[in-house]
Amino acid sequence: MSNTRQADAHGRWRAPIVFLLIAALFMLEGTTRNALFSGSWNSALAILNMGLISAVMALGVNMQWGYAGLFNTGVVGFLALGALGPVLVSTAPVQGAWSAGGLRVLLALAVGLGTLALATQVWKRVKAPLSFILIPLVLLVGCVLYRFLFDPAVMAIEANNSASAGNIGGLGLPVLLSWPVGALFAAAAAWGVGKVALGLRSDYLAIATLGIGEIIVAVLRNEEWLARGVKNMSGIPRPVPYELDLQNNAGFVAKAAAWGMDPATASAIWVKLLYAGLFGTVLLGLILLAELALKSPWGRMMRAIRDNETAAAAMGKNIKGRHLQIFVIGSAVIGLAGAMMVTLDGLLSPGGFNPLRYTFLVWVMVIVGGSGNNWGSVLGAVLIWFLWIKAEVWGPELMNLVTMPLPEGALRQHLLDSAPHMRFVAMGLTLLLVLRFAPRGLVPEK
Repeated sequence: MSNTRQADAHGRWRAPIVFLLIAALFMLEGTTRNALFSGSWNSALAILNMGLISAVMALGVNMQWGYAGLFNTGVVGFLALGALGPVLVSTAPVQGAWSAGGLRVLLALAVGLGTLALATQVWKRVKAPLSFILIPLVLLVGCVLYRFLFDPAVMAIEANNSASAGNIGGLGLPVLLSWPVGALFAAAAAWGVGKVALGLRSDYLAIATLGIGEIIVAVLRNEEWLARGVKNMSGIPRPVPYELDLQNNAGFVAKAAAWGMDPATASAIWVKLLYAGLFGTVLLGLILLAELALKSPWGRMMRAIRDNETAAAAMGKNIKGRHLQIFVIGSAVIGLAGAMMVTLDGLLSPGGFNPLRYTFLVWVMVIVGGSGNNWGSVLGAVLIWFLWIKAEVWGPELMNLVTMPLPEGALRQHLLDSAPHMRFVAMGLTLLLVLRFAPRGLVPEK
């Protein structure tokens, strides 16, 4: 019993220690200027804001893996779907896009969904061998009708002011309304994926979600009518003021002078602080809801299913139904993070959705922080994001120190030139060290 109490006491201190470590790193980044730290609060707050968004991503993955043991390797796809929300909801409408083919696109999508629904009903209600004839027939007719409606509509939309638009445009609504819409997009896709893939074994689920994630990103890259594809979608509205507007505001310029800053620096810091407050509020709200859910009877049921599916099924629990539920909820949180991220950037660039950054790194955050522990995943996300950004700066300094004994030549120059890419090596080493000395993460599940 004394060993158990001692372990619990140590566990209680882990989260505060990790939090203090993160706070110290951000203080050094904001106040200390040397080869390792920038000495700029502008830089520190920029890292913090993306760290908070990464924490939301990690929280969604932790719900799926830490609560239910679902191995989702398609994080990047659900993130991209969430990023589509602000584009379709908050950007300005494109003049002439809807009249060119918008309604026909909606009709084509309805035909596509109706075809899938009809094929499903035929599968359920019609017995073999007749169903083997009717299902391909339904799919063939539905596909022909879908392409007949969809292709001309897309060509008309993309031909409409193709130089600066060529897409369907948005609704011009406030950007904060688009965040839950992005979450709904990701949740809808997760429901469709889950209905098919959650009956598979965990390794097959990982392969299925990996493929689905890449398909979603490929669709965003190639369907220019949706969000301009590789031409990128810029001008996404912001929920905070623009720096130039603040710099042209006499009242703000006077406040900047009172703070001892020039207007440009003060406006950049102020905008980042507003973003940090907004993202922090969303993150804290999600943590509160996640903690309440985890400690409820529903949360205990999810962990029981995770630990022993056979025993939970014997107790009458609907394993696949509960897995689908948590898969949809976790994907919605990931989609919310995507909407937040594209709002912060003001730009949707489908080519930037890299699985190494938006799947592998998020998993590193969850594992290092402590899967199954919401606070651990969040703290791990902010810490790993800070190390990911600074590794690009620290890598050359470390490599310069390591290669000092080497003579000038091709080998030393190659090592120095490769140093900025050491972030992947650094993440791998960090993951190995944590798995060796803290296999359940820095802040493990109780």
